[in-house]
Amino acid sequence: MYKLLIIDDEPLVQAGIRSMLSWEELGITVCGIAANGQAGWELMEQEHPDIIITDVKMPIMSGLELLKKTRDHYPQKDYPAFIILTSYEEFQMAKEALTYHAADYLVKIELTPELLKESVLRAIENMSKTSVLSVQKMELSSADLQMLREKFFIRLLHNLYDSAEQFTLLMQDLDIPFTYAAYQCCYFEMRNPSVDAMDIKRQIVLYTNSYQLLQKLAEKYLAEQQMNAYFVTLDRKHGSIILLYDTAPNDGNDARIASYLQPICTSLVSYYQTSMKIGIGTVVNEPLSISDSYQNARAAFASITTPAGIAGSCDVAPDSCMIFNLSVIKDDLSRAFSEYDEALLQTVLNQVITLFEEHTSHYVQALDAACNLLFLSISLMPNGEELLSALFADYPDGYRSIYRQNTTEQVICWLRQFGDRLCQSFVEHKKEHRHHIVDNVKKYIEMHVTQKLNLNDVAAIYGISPNYLSSLFKKYNSCGYSEYITERKIAEAKRMMQEGNVKIYEVADALGFESAFYFSKVFKKVEGITPTEYLNRLE
Repeated sequence: MYKLLIIDDEPLVQAGIRSMLSWEELGITVCGIAANGQAGWELMEQEHPDIIITDVKMPIMSGLELLKKTRDHYPQKDYPAFIILTSYEEFQMAKEALTYHAADYLVKIELTPELLKESVLRAIENMSKTSVLSVQKMELSSADLQMLREKFFIRLLHNLYDSAEQFTLLMQDLDIPFTYAAYQCCYFEMRNPSVDAMDIKRQIVLYTNSYQLLQKLAEKYLAEQQMNAYFVTLDRKHGSIILLYDTAPNDGNDARIASYLQPICTSLVSYYQTSMKIGIGTVVNEPLSISDSYQNARAAFASITTPAGIAGSCDVAPDSCMIFNLSVIKDDLSRAFSEYDEALLQTVLNQVITLFEEHTSHYVQALDAACNLLFLSISLMPNGEELLSALFADYPDGYRSIYRQNTTEQVICWLRQFGDRLCQSFVEHKKEHRHHIVDNVKKYIEMHVTQKLNLNDVAAIYGISPNYLSSLFKKYNSCGYSEYITERKIAEAKRMMQEGNVKIYEVADALGFESAFYFSKVFKKVEGITPTEYLNRLE
């Protein structure tokens, strides 16, 4: 897959470019969107895009300045293809961009899907085969990283971490900082009256565009207040915003956050006829308490009786709208999903069903529990959205039929169907899933081969037990976990010795070995000769 970066200071232009073409069908993934050249440069450093579509004139750093900086900084073989967006008044700047080897320029007012597609395909044609191979490798790593980040946030919201140590390890490894003074969750739902008349693809486009506009406008309003946020998608219509505070806010903060969110809701109705319901949770001081704020936000959300609106946790009377907290079954639930254990999943679901059979008056809690089990399924499984859609294909509105269940008894009936179908899917996909885990862990090892790859730490990153990961490696790989680590480290050692004038102790240190002596011992065991003998053969 090629990687595309979109840079424009207009949120509607960003959303328009994102939705104008079916990028996946062209073999392209959108790796990032930025509002100015400086933000675009930072994303370039992280994502290494192959194609950049940028406005020529923007605040802070223009597209032309970004093009010049890229030309000065990157070697020619790594230079991305720039497609410049311009207006008639900026035509001279576009011509200047061509002197810096921009691939093409397009006039915004004349832009059509056909012109954009033609320009992008020309850029792809000019890329070397070497570039393509390198991009495909990076894209695999980027996709894996994105999957891990999504699971990280889902587990955080639902309090599914085994310990603070596990959370810290993942936070550091995925480079997701939680070093703020306070945190606050918002939980939202998007609704559009036209969606029932649309096919699935059009629904996805509509809600994706709505979500992108929501995120861009929210980032803009929060930036004005010198705040940041993490955005988490739960399913096509639901999501959460985790607000990050450098200084803990004072009383009355819910009203202040609502004042930022209200104009965003108005814009979504204006541009896409999409309305929003938003619950605002309490402020918490620790990252692992974010799940408490999320629960509060869902309780506030449930208190809204109109099709659209915003409510804070202070608007909810104590115990008036209790929400079912999945953390009470978190250990078994986590293991069931991470190991595709259909028997354990059925046991957990039966516990939930039995609870609500004994408390049939708790309809809101039953619906909330079912929805959150649905969110987890979508988020924690590869291609969860497609899988759940297929499992409920015989329902008129698919898995979203949960929102049409009007009594606790109906919710329980839906949960039984959900459990039976999901467990059957576990049985059918278990082998494929196990292969997928092993493949992803092997990719992770390749990306971190210079680090100490402790079995417990790597298992924690993928949310599975060390014993389970070890057994998977033995079953689905030609060697065990430890042996595989050793093989990859020695292969990397050989590459380092082939490509540079390095000392044996430097290689040992770079690859995380305890000492040069131990490295030499392992090297000889694998290769049959010592590192010194190997270096002599290279001369």
